[in-house]
Amino acid sequence: MIRSACMVLVVSLTAAVHAGEAPPSADQMWALIQQQQVLIDGLSSRLAEAERISARTAQHARVTEQRLDATADYLESYLADSTPGKPSATSFGGYGELHYNNLDADDSSRDVKEADFHRFVGFIGHDFTDSIRLFAEVELEHSLVKDTDDGSNSGEVELEQAYLEIDLSDNYYTRSGLFLVPVGILNITHEPDTFFGVERNDVENVIIPGTWWEGGASLGARYSNGLAWDVAVHTGLAVPTTGSNAFRIRSGRQKVSKASAENLAYTAQLRYTGIPGLELAGTFQYQDDMSQVSGDGLDEGQLVSLHAVYSHGPFALRALWAGWDLDGDAVQAAGADEQTGWYIEPSYRFNLTRHAFGIYSRYEDVEAARERDNFSQWELGLNYWPTEGVVFKFDLRDREHDSAAERGRDFTGFDLGVGYSF
Repeated sequence: MIRSACMVLVVSLTAAVHAGEAPPSADQMWALIQQQQVLIDGLSSRLAEAERISARTAQHARVTEQRLDATADYLESYLADSTPGKPSATSFGGYGELHYNNLDADDSSRDVKEADFHRFVGFIGHDFTDSIRLFAEVELEHSLVKDTDDGSNSGEVELEQAYLEIDLSDNYYTRSGLFLVPVGILNITHEPDTFFGVERNDVENVIIPGTWWEGGASLGARYSNGLAWDVAVHTGLAVPTTGSNAFRIRSGRQKVSKASAENLAYTAQLRYTGIPGLELAGTFQYQDDMSQVSGDGLDEGQLVSLHAVYSHGPFALRALWAGWDLDGDAVQAAGADEQTGWYIEPSYRFNLTRHAFGIYSRYEDVEAARERDNFSQWELGLNYWPTEGVVFKFDLRDREHDSAAERGRDFTGFDLGVGYSF
């Protein structure tokens, strides 16, 4: 603008000369210069103000841009956190089942007409990071915990799982804390909507003492070809050697409640799921003293378990064999050094639009420490799933004991059940 004012002055003087006018006097020139100076000063002031306004505008634009960026970041984070289906760092779940048993025994004093809310379970999981997570499960059995007149306990509150899992890589992981022993089918997955029958099978109750958990640490791996393995070092069983439950495996569960750790146990499982619809697995466990007491006639023990699960369309088949080999003078004298059991279970599931039902049959054979735990049983029944995670069950059972002294325990009857998991 200053340059333009000077050009105006020169052009004015030049125009006056070319017009033939007499050149201005010194006073006239001075007056004209002063007028032009005033014009220049005004233009300079306006230019400076314009520059200040421009600077403020630029600063305001930068601040506005920063605020807009911050708002966009916040909205993006908020929308991501509130998007339906986005996994939270903490998850909750649980399952439960109500049973009704109506069993007619050969000895009518052993008849069973009973309703029992067998178990109510809640679990919680939390991801500390993408590779470190916690899983815990608390169970209330038989609806309440109350001392009975004979001093026994009618129910239990149990911490069934509480372990940290850490991914070492894409394939390898560790677990430490209180976890389910990797053995059998139901010991790992036993939500009521995942298996047939109101009651869990007896092989995975008497021989494999499910639900069976211990405290310790494990290392595992899963590979893309379907092969997986787990090895664990953990607390062991403390099987009694006297009384009515002598050498009964199930009575040896310590449940990690001030558990004796004089003799630890070692478990290894190998699984294969590389063929769609097929699972094959085997488990071996060793404990050098099954009673945790030296010199009592019960020494080392070894457990072997093998199972197969096959499904093709609506048809499925489960089969499992498990056996204990126990060492020691007392257990051999009692004839309880070998305890085995097996079952086979074919089933057929009809999947409808929004619900499903299935029929199954199961035969199982158990040879355990107590005479009452030596029996064979046929079972036939059906499951109805009105929606995912909810199941109604009905079955018929027929049990026969091996020993003539236990024939009064033979029974036929039916069971009803309802269960859920989420």
